[in-house]
Amino acid sequence: MNAKEKTAIIIKRLKKEYDGKPRTALEFRTPFQLLVATILSAQTTDVQVNKITPGLFRKYKTMDAFAKTPPETLAQDIRSVNFFNNKAKSIQRAAAMIIDAFGGTVPQTMEELIRLPGVARKTANIVLHDAFGKEEGIAVDTHVKRLSKLLGLTRHIDPVKVEQDLMQAAPRKAWGTLSHLLIYHGRAVCQARKPKHEECVLSDICPSSKT
Repeated sequence: MNAKEKTAIIIKRLKKEYDGKPRTALEFRTPFQLLVATILSAQTTDVQVNKITPGLFRKYKTMDAFAKTPPETLAQDIRSVNFFNNKAKSIQRAAAMIIDAFGGTVPQTMEELIRLPGVARKTANIVLHDAFGKEEGIAVDTHVKRLSKLLGLTRHIDPVKVEQDLMQAAPRKAWGTLSHLLIYHGRAVCQARKPKHEECVLSDICPSSKT
């Protein structure tokens, strides 16, 4: 079984396992809110981010509000996430850059998004897929990286190389879906500390399975 065949099986089984259309667990109403939430989520759980973003978006109702707020003030509102000082600077500067360089509209291309402070390919891929329905790559977080290697879809640990391997293995229309499905499965079943091999619908095609 080659990588494309295995990936097709993985997508089919996981879509059946996790009913509904896969999407980010981050709560948002606008592309900019998703951008902010995704920046906050780096090395912080989505659950924790979702605890603070409702209040954050009530306080800062517009992109302009974020752009005009001193980073040290914003940092106090996001203190419960890791690296809050750096993230506050990135969010404030990204808001200002979107206003100045993109007319106040979150850009919809990979090339433009990764120009924003605090935005790398993972963040850009999430925004493009979940806010705009665009497939320009595959968001590789810790779950995607770990499961991709366990399943034999990549030999790499560098996120960019993992993404390249997955993009070769999956059809473009399924790139965003594959990322979310692997994240779902990593959280629910294939947990890093204690994988639930006996519950895994991929156990028969997973080289790491103990069942």
